Amino acid sequence: MKKNRAFLKWAGGKYPLLDEIKYHLPHGECLIEPFVGAGSVFLNTNYRRYLLADINSDLIDLYNIVKQQPEAYVLEARALFTDATNQPEVYYRLRTEFNLCRDKFRRALLFLYLNRHGYNGLCRYNLSGEFNVPFGRYSRPYFPEYELYNFAERAQNATFVCQSYDVSMHSAGSGSVVYCDPPYAPLSATANFTAYHTNSFSMEQQQHLARLAETLADSRIPVLISNHDTELTRIWYRQAQLHTVHVRRSISSKGGARKKVDELLALYQAVK
Repeated sequence: MKKNRAFLKWAGGKYPLLDEIKYHLPHGECLIEPFVGAGSVFLNTNYRRYLLADINSDLIDLYNIVKQQPEAYVLEARALFTDATNQPEVYYRLRTEFNLCRDKFRRALLFLYLNRHGYNGLCRYNLSGEFNVPFGRYSRPYFPEYELYNFAERAQNATFVCQSYDVSMHSAGSGSVVYCDPPYAPLSATANFTAYHTNSFSMEQQQHLARLAETLADSRIPVLISNHDTELTRIWYRQAQLHTVHVRRSISSKGGARKKVDELLALYQAVK
């Protein structure tokens, strides 16, 4: 079965792990994703309804606009994907415009432009809330027209909300399944992770997420969480069924060497 790609480039996106995630995701009526990101899991599953959340308001505004106005959005976004706009001076001018812009439609257009023209598809903001990813220097950034229309079609069964993970999880009711893809736990105490949004995800929040998953499972609402496979995550998720994912990421370490790091899928499900 053909996999659907997201229209955004996304560091840490779940497209490479879809087969493993789908294998462990329980059946249900509604899939809740408190950390929707680029939406690869949403785009490749077939629940009747979706509640898709993120703390990044730019992302949620973009998704709602693509859902509601796909033709107008594609028409105007395409104009930003030309040889003339693929220049560093234009990129930095449009990045500045984005950081000053308050019009949601224009800001959504610029978000896609920055995502596809910026370095490595990163989504990063400084502490003032300004998008600060540098120019990516790609020869011909891809305009994801097909992916945008496919997203808009599938989005008719989805609700997109800007809210914290705990609010999304507390809204889960009977028939819900929850998939959590939080910002991954650092591999060491000195790991240098830059904030995805102006709020970073703390160790306390990682543990809080695990406790919420335990509570939901006790109410017969299954929760699947993905994260790095480390000593800490295995402690946090000790109440879950743990599955090691052997599709590995290469992580830089000291001395220029690289080491392979497994990922973990933690399934919280009431014992029948």
